Order: sequence, then C-alpha cells, then structure tokens
Amino acid sequence: MPNRLATETSPYLQQHANNPVDWYPWGEEALERARREEKPILLSIGYSACHWCHVMAQECFEDPEVAEAMNRHFVNVKVDREERPDLDQIYQTAHAMLNQRSGGWPLTMFLTPDQKPFFGGTYFPKHSRYQLPGFIDLLPKIAEVFRTQRAAIDAQNKSLLAALSRTVPVAPATTCQPFDATPIRAAVRSHLQAFDTQHGGLGDAPKFPHPAELALCLRCGVKRGDDATTRVATFTLQKMAEGGIYDQLGGGFCRYSVDRYWTIPHFEKMLYDNAQLLKLVADAWLVTRNPLFERVAEETAGWVAREMQSPAGAYYSTLDADSEHEEGKYYVWTPDEVRSILAPEEYEVLAPHFGLDRSANFEGRHWHLRVTRPLEVVAASTGRPLSECERVLLAARQNLFAVREKRIRPGRDEKILASWNGLMIEGMAHAARVFRRDDWIDSAERALAFVRQRMWRDRRLLATCKDGRAHLNAYLDDYAFLLAAVLELLQARWNAEHLTFGRELADALLERFEDSEAGGFAFTSSDHEPLILRPKPGFDTATPSGNGVAAFALQRLGYLVGEQRYIVAAERTLTLFREPIERQAGAVSTLLAALEEHLTAPRVVVLRGRTRDLEPWQRALASAYRPDTIVIAIPDHAAELPEVLAKPLPREGVNAWVCKGVTCAPPVADLDNLHRLLDGSPATAS
Repeated sequence: MPNRLATETSPYLQQHANNPVDWYPWGEEALERARREEKPILLSIGYSACHWCHVMAQECFEDPEVAEAMNRHFVNVKVDREERPDLDQIYQTAHAMLNQRSGGWPLTMFLTPDQKPFFGGTYFPKHSRYQLPGFIDLLPKIAEVFRTQRAAIDAQNKSLLAALSRTVPVAPATTCQPFDATPIRAAVRSHLQAFDTQHGGLGDAPKFPHPAELALCLRCGVKRGDDATTRVATFTLQKMAEGGIYDQLGGGFCRYSVDRYWTIPHFEKMLYDNAQLLKLVADAWLVTRNPLFERVAEETAGWVAREMQSPAGAYYSTLDADSEHEEGKYYVWTPDEVRSILAPEEYEVLAPHFGLDRSANFEGRHWHLRVTRPLEVVAASTGRPLSECERVLLAARQNLFAVREKRIRPGRDEKILASWNGLMIEGMAHAARVFRRDDWIDSAERALAFVRQRMWRDRRLLATCKDGRAHLNAYLDDYAFLLAAVLELLQARWNAEHLTFGRELADALLERFEDSEAGGFAFTSSDHEPLILRPKPGFDTATPSGNGVAAFALQRLGYLVGEQRYIVAAERTLTLFREPIERQAGAVSTLLAALEEHLTAPRVVVLRGRTRDLEPWQRALASAYRPDTIVIAIPDHAAELPEVLAKPLPREGVNAWVCKGVTCAPPVADLDNLHRLLDGSPATAS
C-alpha cells in the first residue's frame, strides 16, 4: 500500500511511495508526531538523479527488515533536496560539523523531535561494508543513544546550534575602508594555482565544472589582457567539450568527472550545470571564435529544447544517471555494436576519434565516447581531406544517436524549479544573443511565461511545480536567479512586461529577504516556517551564491532604471560578506563579479529606433565579448519607460546612448563610432 509520499509533487519522493517504510514528507504532521511520541526523526535527503540514493533505497528502504526497524524506532521523513534546499543547506552544514567532513547525497540525519541533529552520515549499506556500518545494526543503536543519553545530546546540540549560528555573516562592527580589487586578484591567483594545465579544470579528481570560477577567470583575463587567466576558462571548456563529461552524441554536460581527464562522468545531467555552461561556452566562443564552442552551444541548447523543455514551456530538472538499474548504460557502447551500425568509412573515422580503437574505459567492458584523437590527426592517418572527415563524422554521430534514441532512457525528473528555470532562461537568452538564434529566445520566453503564469501569485514566487500543482514558499535563489534571467532576456528582446516583472522580483527581494539592519539576504523569506537556522549563503556551490546573484542583478537593475535603493542593497550585501570576500576570495566568485561592478559601474547602452533598424546594431554589439556592458534595444512603439531608458527617438536610423553610472555620453548615430567608443578608441566624425 502506498505511503504518504504518493501524493507529493517530487518524483524523488514518489519513487519511495511504495517502500515499506512509513515515510512522511517534511511538515507539521511528522514533526508533531515526533514531539507527541518523543521519537527521534530519521531524515533522509536525496534527489531523483542521485545514483547512491537509488542504491541505498534498494538495499535499505525497500527491504522489509530495515523498514521494520526504521518504523519501530523513528519518525521517518523523506526530503527532496531540490524542492527543499533550505533543509538541505542546514543539515549538510550540521553533518560537516558533526563528522568533520563534507556530506553529500543521500544525506541521512537523526534529529531530536525539535529538529536538532545529533548523528548523521550519507550512504549506509544494509550490512557493514566499504568501512561503513550496516544500517540494520546502526538503527537500534541510534535509538538507544537517544533514549539513554539525552543530556549529552542536549549539550552537543547547544554547541552545534552555536556553531551553526556562526556560519551566518554579521555586519562589520566598525566602518571599513572602501573596497578595492585586491580580493578579485586574490581569487584569480587561487584559481590559477588550482588549474590543471595539462587536462583543464580546477583541482584533481573528481572534477566539477566550477562555472562561477571559470566565468570570473574569463571576465578578468580578457579585461586585463591576461592570457594565462583567460586560458583557465577556455582550455577547461575545450577539454570538457572533448571529454566524456560532454555527451558527444546528444549534447549537454553531465554533473562531474570521476577522473582528472574528464573521461568518465557521473552520468546524471542537471539543468543548472547546463544553464551555466551554455552561457559560458557562448562567451568562450566570443573570445576565441573556436568552432568547437559554437557546436557545443548549439548541441546543448538543442538538447535542452528537445529533452528538457516541457510542452507548457518550462524546463525540467534532471536526467537520471541510471537506466535499467545501471549507471551510464544508456550512453556506453562496444566497438562491435558501433561497427554493426555504421558504414565502414564512418567507423574508420569515428572509432579513432572517439577512442573505440583503445581499451575499454568504463567498467572494463564498455566504451564511453570522448575525443582521443583530433580529427586532423584522423584525417592525416586515413588520407582523407579534413572536410570529408568532418562530413563523415557528423553522419556517424547522427546514426549512433538515432540508435541510442531507441534504448531505454534514463529517468527524467519533470518537476519545475523556479531557480533552475531562472538559470536556464538566462543561459538560453545569452546564447541566443551571441549566436543570433531567435528560436532560443522564444524558448527562454516560453519558460518565463510559465513561471509568471503558474508560479507567481500575489507578487510571491512558488518554488516548485509538477503536474499543474505549484507550491512551497520560494527561496532567495528563485527570486535572484529569475531577476538575473529577466535582465538577460531584456537584452535579447525588449519586453516592457519583463522589466515590470524584474522590478517586482527586486522589490520582493528587498521586502521579504533582505536584512534591513545587517544587510544581505537570507535564504528563506521572512514568513518562512521556523527552522533551526536562517542561513545567508555567500559561497558558490554547484549553483552560484544567491547573495552574489542578488547583488549583481540588483546593481544592474538599479543602473538600468535609475533606482538607487537597488544599488544600495547590493553594496550592503558586499559589505556584509566583506570577511569571506577578503579571506576566502576563491570561494565567492559570484560576489566578486558584483564587487567588480561595484568598483566600476557597468556601461548601459540604450539603442532607440525602429525594430528593423535596431536588429543589425544588436547583432553587431552581441558579437563582441564585453561582460561589463548592458545593451538594451528599445523599439519605437515602447511607452512609459524609466527616465534612464526614455531616450528620444531619432528621425531615422538608430541613436545609441552610452551611460556609466549616472552620466551619459552624447548620442551616437554611427555603429562603427559606437564600437570605437565602447572599446576606448576615439570616435570619428559622423
């Protein structure tokens, strides 16, 4: 008989609906029972694409013996970390403090009835192995500790809560010196030191994409003419695009690589990774004009539109790592299988290019495709012209993709998250500007329309939507990421309603999340349910810091519409996080991007003219990498504009105003002169 999870919106919770475990979703019903029966809470946090979550489910939660022990000793609560990142943040931090090591998923925490953690771990097997205790043996011991050692647990909880409270930044006690660029230089040095000069990436295995850090290196490297710093981003993206972390047939990036060579990924595909990498790859193409980046952007955007966009317009969350209960099965091949699909001339090109002529690279018996020989080398070895090899390889990839499409697919988590949709709307809109793709702008606008229609109620966001049911109080990331997305979409295509929505999001951030005394933004709103901590996250993780994105986007919106309170809120956020910015600069790249635009205000370029006249100017300006420049093209029919944007229409052609801070240069009517002005060269007479 299904348990209480059957009616939840989360596919991850629904996966556990038929467990023999008496699961509760997080909520007052479970918490009240724990208080009433004076029972500890077994909190299990995971997500649908998590491989080890599936393993623990099969070994423990589907096992009647384990379920009986869980039901006897605990109130069991299952949480989707993607729907409840507030809980995940708190209890991951608590796990790190209790165990002196980082956590992960599945996260397994044991709480007192008042939500305070007293023991925890991550994955547990049923019986002891991997130097881990068996879950079946651990459960009665934890229950016994709770019954017999309450005084010790209470003392530990007091210390733990004090330690957790210290993770929330506090305003400086005294007036500080003005910021300068020292933290930005320190972060760049940190990323250069961590850079793998041979294989790309930051650090050793397992290797994660680190998009916020790469974006900062690209921005700083290009602006300062520092090729070594620029290469941290461009070389890493090249190696990722050639590696197995990138889906060489269907497009899109997997979560991370288990090795330092980017060869074998953890095969899940996350919307948030691909959103950030799509934007970054587009910028890398602007800087290098490397056709690899253009292809990867096109294939990744194509994958998103094909597999991750719902018919209603919003973007789904994840693709699972597993299919048919095996990780990576959907993606891997054998040489014999590939040879049976391709024509001989296709195999002759594809096999050496993707490493099928080498030893198996996945579990000793399968081949996961990655570039092992450049196509130029393959062309030379086969005696074929490079252009012919390119044509043959494209046909071979298409043929393999068509066959792969008939396999049993990995599961797809079809819940809609406001925050992740914000990231993908931004990524899609930015790539659309760079590569002049109206269909990608359409994709982004459809997703934004879904969020506004289904998840925006009474000037409040809801965090998640599935099967037409939107619910859960939204978080800082939802508002901040969507605000950044709106600003990017406005640059791709003017829409006065988007600007209005952006201002509403900004006002909600200030009203419901900002700390009016200390500055900065809490992760949960002022009317959120009481939890044991109200974090103010500043560090980048797999997604950018909510405070960093809020500061960056509010600052830009403030300059765009002439609203000083947005700029002040951004400055107060930077001041609140001054200590991590100065002492842990390498971990706060998003805040540093906001800091750079605090030190030197971004340029706002306002274009006015008829729509048909504006388009060539928009395309030309989008073809150059200018990360500190906002370009807004406002057609002649636009009305009720903010004063900063309400520039007069020219009688003919286009006029451009370049504004920095509160100062605007005289209008420019010649596109070449505008380029010279933006690049710091003297303009010529018109």
